[in-house]
Amino acid sequence: MFCRFDASLAPLVFSDQMIQISVGVPTTNLYGIGENRKPFRIQVEQSPGFSLWAHDMIPKINANQYGSHPFVLGIEPNGDAFGIFLLNSNALRIDVLPTSPVTIRYRTLGGILDFYVFTGPTPDDVIDQYWALIGQPPLPPYWSLGYHLSRWGYGGSSGMNATIQRMRNKQMPFDTIWNDIDYMVKEMDWTYDHKLYGQLPDIVKDVHSHGEKYVMILDPGISNTQPRGQYAPYDDGITEDIFVKTADGSAPIVGEVWPGKTVFPDFTHPKAESWWQKHAQIMHSKLPFDGLWIDMNEPANFKAGSENGCTSNSLENPPYTPPLEGGSIIDKTLCMSAKFHDGLHYNLHNMYGYFESRVTYNVLKSIVRKRPFVLSRSTFVGSGNYVAHWEGDNFADWSDLYYSIPEVLSFNMFGIPFTGVDICGFRGDSDEELCTRWLQLGAFYPFMRSHNQNVAPDKDPAAMRFSSAAHDRNREALRLRYRLLPFLYSLMSRKKAVARPLVFQYPTDSTTYSIDKQFLWGDSLLITPVLNRGHTTVNAYFPQDTWYDFFSGAEVSKTGRWTVVSAPLDKINVHIRGGSIVPTQVPDVNTQKSRRNDFGLVVAPSARKTSQGFLYWDDGETIDAPFNHIQFNLDGERLTSTVKSSNYATTMTLGSVDVYGVAIAPTTVRVNGIGVAHTYDSVNKVLHVTRLKVDLLKPLMMTW
Repeated sequence: MFCRFDASLAPLVFSDQMIQISVGVPTTNLYGIGENRKPFRIQVEQSPGFSLWAHDMIPKINANQYGSHPFVLGIEPNGDAFGIFLLNSNALRIDVLPTSPVTIRYRTLGGILDFYVFTGPTPDDVIDQYWALIGQPPLPPYWSLGYHLSRWGYGGSSGMNATIQRMRNKQMPFDTIWNDIDYMVKEMDWTYDHKLYGQLPDIVKDVHSHGEKYVMILDPGISNTQPRGQYAPYDDGITEDIFVKTADGSAPIVGEVWPGKTVFPDFTHPKAESWWQKHAQIMHSKLPFDGLWIDMNEPANFKAGSENGCTSNSLENPPYTPPLEGGSIIDKTLCMSAKFHDGLHYNLHNMYGYFESRVTYNVLKSIVRKRPFVLSRSTFVGSGNYVAHWEGDNFADWSDLYYSIPEVLSFNMFGIPFTGVDICGFRGDSDEELCTRWLQLGAFYPFMRSHNQNVAPDKDPAAMRFSSAAHDRNREALRLRYRLLPFLYSLMSRKKAVARPLVFQYPTDSTTYSIDKQFLWGDSLLITPVLNRGHTTVNAYFPQDTWYDFFSGAEVSKTGRWTVVSAPLDKINVHIRGGSIVPTQVPDVNTQKSRRNDFGLVVAPSARKTSQGFLYWDDGETIDAPFNHIQFNLDGERLTSTVKSSNYATTMTLGSVDVYGVAIAPTTVRVNGIGVAHTYDSVNKVLHVTRLKVDLLKPLMMTW
C-alpha cells in the first residue's frame, strides 16, 4: 500500500479561514466522500469535486446533502486497500484530480488537519479499522429490521387507520406505522392534533395489541410564538436557557421552520438532554412511541441565517466558500456567528444532527428501557453509534431507484449500516411497476421503509389503486424480507458492513470495481435488482466463484462473466455464494409472530472449501441481552452445528434444510442418527428436508 501527503500539485495553504492540503494516492479506484449523490466509485476523470456542508435539500447530483463524512477508501489493482479520513467538522471541499498520482485536495474553512490513514490490507480491514476509531453501531431492536410504513398526510386518524387495516387485510407483513409532521398541532414538537388525529392514542394501542410498533417525527425547530404558559417546550427551554443564541449572546436566534417562527435547541448544552427527556416522557405517557424520527436537523431553516439576517463579518462571508447548493454558507440554516454552549455554529454546523442524535438516543433509551431506535436525516462521523439513516426526499423515478444502491453502500462504509431510502420515492407519483421493483430492492436495504409526500397518492404495498397482481407481488417481496430476517440480524450482530459492494469481496477482480447495480449481503447473498422500466431480464455479473439461484438452487454454469438472467415482474434475482449457510425463518405478518416460527437453513456447497454460517439470536430488544450463537458447518456430505453460546432461554426449532449442489440423489438422510423423509430435485440438484422438529440449542448432525 502506498499513500503519501503531497503538496507539490496544490500548495499547502494554512490561513485563518482556509486550509488546503493534498494527498497523492496510487489508484483511480476510490470510494466514499459523502453525503453526495453519485455512483459508488468516484469518477475521477469527470469528478466535479464534493462539498460537505449539511443542507436541507432534495437529493441532487453534485450537490452537498444532509451530512458530512470525509472518508475515502482506495483499492489498488493488486487488491490492497487503504483509507484516508479527515476529522474536521467545518465546511469542506474535497476535489479528486486526475493527476499522476491521483490527487485528493482538501480545502476546509477552519479546524485542524486531523488525518487518519488506514492500511488495510483488504477493503473490509480498512472499514473495520475506521469503525474502531469512530465507533461501532449498536445492534438494533429486531422489530426495526421489519418493514416500516410511513406517509405525510394520511388525512387524519381515519386515513391512518385505513392504511393499517388494508395492510392487515391483504396479509402484508409490516412492523411499524409512522407519523410525519401532520399529526402535530401546527407542526409543533411534543404535541398531537386532537381534532385531526383524535384517535391516535387508540391507534397506537391497537398497533401494540397486534405486535406492531409506532414511530413519530420530531423537528428541532421549537415554536416561539405561543402565548406564555401555552407551550411548555418553549417556556422550559427559555427557563433552562438551552436555545442557540445570536452572535452577541443576548437572546435565542430566531428562524423559521414548519411551525413558523422558531428557536433551535442547543444539543451541546448540558441541560438540553434533561429538557428533551422531560417533554419526551410527557408525550410518551399520551402516545407510547417505540422509536423517534429526527428530521430537518442540518439544522434546516427556511430563512437565510435568521429572521433578522446575520452580522456582517468573515464568519458569515468567509474569504473562501466551497461550491454549495444555494450559494451561501447560511442558505437554509442559521447564522455562522450563532452561539452554542460548545462553540460557534461556523464550527459545529455539520455536527448538529450528531448532537441531536446522541441526545435523542439517550432519552429514548431511558424512556423505553430497551434498545433505542432513532432515525436521523443529518449525520456526521460517528452518528452510527446512535441512529439509522435514510436518503431524504427522493423522487419516485427509476434513476432514484438506482442511486439508492450507492447511497446504501456508502453509508455501510461510513459506519451507519442501518440505512435505506424511501421506497417508491417520497416525491411524485409511482406506478405499480416501479413500486413493485422498489419493494423487491428495498427488501434488501438494511433499513426498509416506504414514505410518501403529502400531495402524492398512496404508495403503500396494499394501496387500493394497485392491482391484485401487484398486491401479490408486493406481499412476496415483503415475505422474502421476513424470511431472511434471522440472517440480516445475524449480520447486524457482527457490527460490520451489511450491504457490501462486490469489489470488497473480490478486490482483485477489476470488473467489480465499478459495479453498483448489484451488491452483497455479507459475503453470502448477491442481489441483482431490475432498475429499468419494462425490463424482464437483467445483466448480472457473477464473479469467479460458485453461485446458486437462491430460490431454485440451480447452479450458475458460467462465472467470471456477465450473464443475462430472467427477471419477470414477480422476481428479484438473489444468488447464494458457494461456501455459505444462510439461516431463514418461516415468515409471518410481523416480527413478533415470525420469531415464533421454525427456522430453516439454505446450504450452498463449494468444491474449494467447507461451507459455513451462523445464527445469532436473542430477545430482540434488551440492551446487552443474553444471546444464543450457533455455528453451522458443511464438510462433504455432513452438516453439523455447534452451539457456541446458549444464554438466552427460548425455543429454537429447525424445520427445514435445503442443500444445493447435491450431484447424486441420496438414498438415506439421517438427522442426529435418525432417518428422515426427504425429496430430491434431480434437475437443480437440490436436497430438500422438511417437517423437521430439531432443537437448534442442541448439536446437529445431518448426513446423506
